[in-house]
Amino acid sequence: MKELSVIVSVYNEEQGLLEFYKETKGWLEGTGCSYELLFVNDGSRDRSGEILRQLSEEDPGCVRVIEFSRNFGHEAAMTAGLDYAEGRYLIFMDADLQHPPACIPEILQKLSEGYEVVNMVRTRNRTAGLIKNLTSGAFYQVINRMSDMRLEPGASDFFALGPEPARVLRENYREKVRFLRGYVQNIGFRKTKLSYEAAPRVAGKSHYSLRKLWRFSVDTILCFSNLPLKLGIYAGFFSALLGVILIVYTMLTRGGAPSGYATIVILLCFMFGMLFVVVGIIGEYIAIIFNELKDRPIYIVKDIRKGSGPEEKEETKKQEKER
Repeated sequence: MKELSVIVSVYNEEQGLLEFYKETKGWLEGTGCSYELLFVNDGSRDRSGEILRQLSEEDPGCVRVIEFSRNFGHEAAMTAGLDYAEGRYLIFMDADLQHPPACIPEILQKLSEGYEVVNMVRTRNRTAGLIKNLTSGAFYQVINRMSDMRLEPGASDFFALGPEPARVLRENYREKVRFLRGYVQNIGFRKTKLSYEAAPRVAGKSHYSLRKLWRFSVDTILCFSNLPLKLGIYAGFFSALLGVILIVYTMLTRGGAPSGYATIVILLCFMFGMLFVVVGIIGEYIAIIFNELKDRPIYIVKDIRKGSGPEEKEETKKQEKER
């Protein structure tokens, strides 16, 4: 068993992969521990797969590559890295160098001090833009208020795990709609946090559009909170209160029913609007339950690649492994 596995999710990162590899390997060599760089190619459509295969051949002792059969998403890629990692300690990071490899020695220091979970908290991200920074802050505010889970504002997919937390996540957290950084912050164990400033992307652009971030945020909130389901109760009480007010107003007006046609239309639109919102929320929960009941694999592995070393020659393994 190696001492450390660095798990890297890769999706269309051909422009920066070599630079990431060189910089990360330099910092890993400086730690003096045995390690592996475990790249998970999440169905990239550019030359990322070819570059990773080349790295696995040139550095067979340190580089392993997991190839997905198609794009399953960032959460699935991190889960595959968790499942296949051979190291005692695990560090998860992205391939765009926004998660600085220079933090690796400090992370290992915290793990050696007995901490089992190390959360990396982003203090600043200059390249994200105003809208993404604002929505990111709003997301943490909303989920912390709506659920029992407490997320550290600025927490990212850059974190480290000891052996026991990694085992718990492998065996017990197998939902199809996933939020790994949320699980990491709420499984307990002895944990600490380190701060970092997100570096500029080495190349390319973010694969998370505002639409994808919105979908991800909605799924996360629904998975960790049942408060939206209670919206129907609150809406019902509110509508009943409006009905009582309207009855009192009708009784007090000697002319009988309210004369304003607009009042009736507004009330009907409001109540039907609330009804459809509640039905939509219930539908989102049913969709999540449906995905869990189908029990389809989180990801499908097509190839596991490890270069041919002098002591062992291993051809490309082709596996269909469902988790």
